Amino acid sequence: MWALLAKFILRNRTSILIVLGLMTIFMGYKAMNVKLDYNLPRLLPEEEKSNQEYERFIEVFGSHGNVIVLGIKDEDIYQLKNFNALYEMGNAIKELPGVDDIISIAHVYNLTKNEHEKKFDFKPIVQHKPETQEELDSIRQIINSLPFYDGVIYNKETGALMIPVTLDKDLVNSESRKKLVYSVRNKVREFEEKYNIKVKFSGLPYIRTGITVLLKREMKLFTILAAVLAAIILYLFFRSLRVVIFCLLIVAIGVVWSIGSMALFGFLITGLSGLIPPLIIVIGITNCIYLLNKYHQELRLHGNKIKALTRMVQKIGSATFMTNVTTAIGFATFILTKSQVLVEFGIIASLNIILVFVVSILIILIVFSYLPPPKEKHTKHLDYKGVRNVLHNFTYVVNYQRKYVYGITIFLVVLGVIGVTKMKTTGNLTDDLPKNDPARVDLKFFEENFGGVMPFEILIDTKKKRGATQLKNIEKMEELNKVLAGYPEFSKPISITEVLKFSHQAYHNGRESRYKIPSQQKLTAMALYFKKQEGDKLLNTLIDSSKQIARVSVRMADLKTNEMFAIKEDLQPKIDSIFNPDKFDVSFTGTSVVYLEGTRYLVKSLFISVALAIFLIAILMAIMFVSFRMVLVSLSPNLIPLLLTAAIMGYFDIPLKPSTILVFSIALGISVDNTIHFLAKYRQELKALNGNIKASVNRALEETGVSMIYTFIVLLFGFGIFVFSEFGGTRALGLLVSITLLLAVLANLLFLPSLLLSLEKSITTRSFKDPMIEIFDEEEDIDLDNLKIMSKDSKNKNTSSELTG
Repeated sequence: MWALLAKFILRNRTSILIVLGLMTIFMGYKAMNVKLDYNLPRLLPEEEKSNQEYERFIEVFGSHGNVIVLGIKDEDIYQLKNFNALYEMGNAIKELPGVDDIISIAHVYNLTKNEHEKKFDFKPIVQHKPETQEELDSIRQIINSLPFYDGVIYNKETGALMIPVTLDKDLVNSESRKKLVYSVRNKVREFEEKYNIKVKFSGLPYIRTGITVLLKREMKLFTILAAVLAAIILYLFFRSLRVVIFCLLIVAIGVVWSIGSMALFGFLITGLSGLIPPLIIVIGITNCIYLLNKYHQELRLHGNKIKALTRMVQKIGSATFMTNVTTAIGFATFILTKSQVLVEFGIIASLNIILVFVVSILIILIVFSYLPPPKEKHTKHLDYKGVRNVLHNFTYVVNYQRKYVYGITIFLVVLGVIGVTKMKTTGNLTDDLPKNDPARVDLKFFEENFGGVMPFEILIDTKKKRGATQLKNIEKMEELNKVLAGYPEFSKPISITEVLKFSHQAYHNGRESRYKIPSQQKLTAMALYFKKQEGDKLLNTLIDSSKQIARVSVRMADLKTNEMFAIKEDLQPKIDSIFNPDKFDVSFTGTSVVYLEGTRYLVKSLFISVALAIFLIAILMAIMFVSFRMVLVSLSPNLIPLLLTAAIMGYFDIPLKPSTILVFSIALGISVDNTIHFLAKYRQELKALNGNIKASVNRALEETGVSMIYTFIVLLFGFGIFVFSEFGGTRALGLLVSITLLLAVLANLLFLPSLLLSLEKSITTRSFKDPMIEIFDEEEDIDLDNLKIMSKDSKNKNTSSELTG
C-alpha cells in the first residue's frame, strides 16, 4: 500500500505542491487573526459545582477580579507636597479611559448624616489639595478615625497604604487590558521618579497582564530557538544545506498550520497552546530524520534515487505513521478531560501532529525527487564512529551483560516506587513566575500588610427574602468576620456588617466608639436613611436585589492548592456551627477558588488521560503485533522512564501542577515511537533471517539505533530550550521531558533488546510474525527497479518518462 502511495505522490507531485502551497497561504491568513486569551485559564468544566457557583456569583454581583492595587509604605507620603502629588496622580489615573474608580488616603469617602434630608451623604474627605500641613494633619486624623478603612486602604500597625484602582470589567478581559495597565503604571512611575517614593504594584489584572506578555514573548522566542537548534543539528548530521532548508520548510508549514487551525476552530492562544508551535517543530524534525536516514540507507545500497525514495515510504512509512499516531494519542486524550483549556490543546496538538507527518512525507518525497542524489559526504552520518561505537557497546551489553541491565533496572524501579510516594500536588496563580519577578515580589508586600490581593468570596444564602438584612443574621455574619480575622492568610472581611457599622458611626456623627453593629431599634431608625440612598448604593454590592444572599469579601494570599484546601477544611465546620446547613447555603467562590479548584481537577484529569493514553497505545500495539506478551514487552521500556521521572519529582520536591503533569503524556507519546520503530524493524529482520532472533535484534539495534540517537538529540535540545523559560512550570517541563526521553531511549536500546533476547521464542509467536497490520510492506508489491512516472501528456501518447530529478 505504501509503495503505491509513493507512486501516486510522485506522479502527481506538481499538483500536490500547488495544493500544499494554497493550503499554507490560507492557513497563514487565518493564523494572522488568532488572538491571545486574556481571560483566566478555564480549567473547570461547566457542570462542575465550583464553576456553577462562580457563575452564579457573577450573575448576582457582577464584575470580579478587576482591581489593580498600588502600595506605599513611606511616612513621607504625609508631607504636604507628597500628599498633593498623590492626589494629582490619583486624579490623573481616574481620568484614564477604562478606569472606573480609585480609592486612596487622598481619594477616600466619608459617610455623614444629613439630618435635614434624613439620608446619608457619601462625600470625599479631600475635596481639593490641602494648602497647609495643618490642614493635611486634620485630614489624616479624620481618616484614622474611620475604622472601616483600617485594613482596607491603610494598616495602622505597619503604616502601609493600599490604593485600589477599579478597572472597566469589559476591558479587563480584552486585549486593551495591557495598554490600560501600562498607562496606570506609567502614571505611577512618574510619581515615583519625581518624589522618590516607592510604589508597589499588584492585583489580578496586573499579574495576568504580566503573564500574558511573557507568554507572547516566549512563544515567539521558543519557536525561533527550536527552529535554529533544529537547523544546526540537521546540518551537523547531514552536512547539507538542502536538507536543512527543506526540513525547516516542513516544520514552518506545520507551525503555520497549527496556528491557523487555532483560528479555524475559534480557539485563543493560552499558556498551553502556546507550546504547540515549538512542539510541532521538534516532532516534525524527528519525522524528517527517520525518513532521510532511511532514504540515505537505501540509496547507499543501490544508488537509484526514485527506488530509494519509494522504499523509504514503503519500509518505514507505516511505522512512522504509527509513531505519529501514538504521539497524537498522548495529546488527544486531553480532549476527554472536559477542561476547555486542555480540550483545545488536545485537539490542536493531536491534529497537527498527524498533519505535520503528512507534510513530511509529501515534501521529502516530492522535493528530493527533483533534487540530485546526495553526495557521499552527505551520507557519512550513517557511519559516524561515535554513534556506531555507542551502538556497538550497547549490542555487546545486550548480548553478554544482560544481568547488569536487569539489575540496574530493578534497582531504579524500587527507587522510583519510593520516590513516587514523595510526590506533591500544588499550584497557585503566580507559582510559575520567577521568584524575582516584580509581580511576585510586590505581591509579598500586600500579603504582609493587607493579607493579599487574591479575591476570595463567601456567599451566604439565607433562603428567605430580606433574610440578609435581619439583625440575627447580621450578627451571625459578624461572628463569621471574627473567625476570618483569625486567619493571617486573609485580609479584613468586607460585608454588610462593616457597612452597617460605618453607617452606625455616621448616624452618631462620626463617633469612633459607635463603629459597631446597631441594635434593632437603631437599625429601624437608620432604615429611613438607607431608603433615601439612591439604589442603596452602600449595600447593593454586598447583598443581592432580593436581600436574600449576602456576600463576605476578603482578599487572600496567593496560596498553594494544598494550603487553600487545608484552610477550607478547617473553616467549614466553624461556618457550619454559625450557619446551620439546614437553614443556610454557604459556599466559597471567587477567581482564586475557581483557579485552585481547576488546578486540582486538572491534575486528576491529566492522570486519567495518561492512563487512557497507555490503554489506547496498548490496544494499538496489540493490533500491530497481535501478541499480548509483545504488548507488555513494548510498554515496559516506556512506563519505567515515566515512573523514574515521577520519582525525580518526588525526590527533588518538584510539585505536580498543570504545567508539570503534561510531562507524562508528552514523553509517553514520543518515547513509544522508538519502540515501534525498533519492533517493526526487528520483525522485518526476523522474516528476512528465517527466525534468527539474536541476529534480528542486533540488526534492528544497529539500524534503528542511529535514528533513535539522532532523534533523541533533536528532542533533547528541542525540549531543552524550555529550561530558559521564565515560567517555572515551562522550565520544569523542558527539564523533565528531556530526562524522561533520555531514560526512554536507554530503555529502548538496552532493556527492550535484552527482553527480546531473554524471552526469545516465548514472545516471538507466529501471530507476531503475521500481524493484522503490516508495518513494513513486502517489496514484491511493486517492481521498484522499473518504476516509471506517467505524465498526463505521455499517457495519451502511450509514452513514459522515468523520474531522474
